[in-house]
Amino acid sequence: MNKIFLNADEAIHDMADGNTIMVGGFGLNGIPENLIAALVRKGIKNLTCISNNAGVDDFGLGLLLKTRQIKKMMSSYVGENAEFERQLLNGELEVDLIPQGTLATRIQMAGMGIPAFYTPAGYGTEIALGKEVREFNGKMHLMEHALHADFALVKAWKGDTMGNLVFRKTTRNFSTSMAKAGTITIAEVEHLVHPGELDPDEIHVAGVYIHRIFEGKNYEKRIERRTTQL
Repeated sequence: MNKIFLNADEAIHDMADGNTIMVGGFGLNGIPENLIAALVRKGIKNLTCISNNAGVDDFGLGLLLKTRQIKKMMSSYVGENAEFERQLLNGELEVDLIPQGTLATRIQMAGMGIPAFYTPAGYGTEIALGKEVREFNGKMHLMEHALHADFALVKAWKGDTMGNLVFRKTTRNFSTSMAKAGTITIAEVEHLVHPGELDPDEIHVAGVYIHRIFEGKNYEKRIERRTTQL
C-alpha cells in the first residue's frame, strides 16, 4: 500500500462537506499547518472539528473559523480566539466544551476500541446534562463516549514512507492519540525518510495507524503567547 502523497492538497482529496475531523496540536504547538491551509483552499463546509483548542484569529484552526467552514467545535480551551467568541455568542457556531482530561481520554478510548468509560469530571455541572450517571466507591461518575473521526490530521517531526512517526518533545500532545482514532489518518512531517532510518525505540506512532503521509513545507511554528521577564 502506497501511503505517500505529494502534498496536503492531494492528501485531502476525498474530504467532503460534513466530515468530522480531529486536528492535532496544543495551542499552536505541533499543529498540521499544511493540512489546515489545504482545507481552507478546498473550501469544504459544515465540519465538526475535534481539537484541544480553536487556534488564534489568523492562524491554525482560526483560519477555518474565519472562512466559516467549521459548524461545530469540540474543544477544551478556546480562550485565544476572538472570532470563535463572536460566532459562539451570536449562535453561529455549535460548541461542545469538554474537560481536557476527558477529551484526551475519549480520543484514547477510540484508538483502543473501548466505546465508553466513566469519569467524575463534570459531575454536577452543565457537562453532565443528558449523560448516564453511576456511583463508584461513593463518588458519582459520568459516562463518556469514545470520540472517533472521519479524518485525523496530525503533524510529526519525522516519518518514514511506511507511516511510522516521531514527534519532537511536546509536539506529540494530542496527536499520538488522534492518529489512532481516525478512520483515515493523514500525517504531515517535517522530514520524510526511508524505512529503517528511524530508531524503532523512538517511534511514537506505528505506521499501521497512518494511511497517508507527506513532507510539509514552510512551517511558521508560531508561539501562541510569548511571556518574557526582564
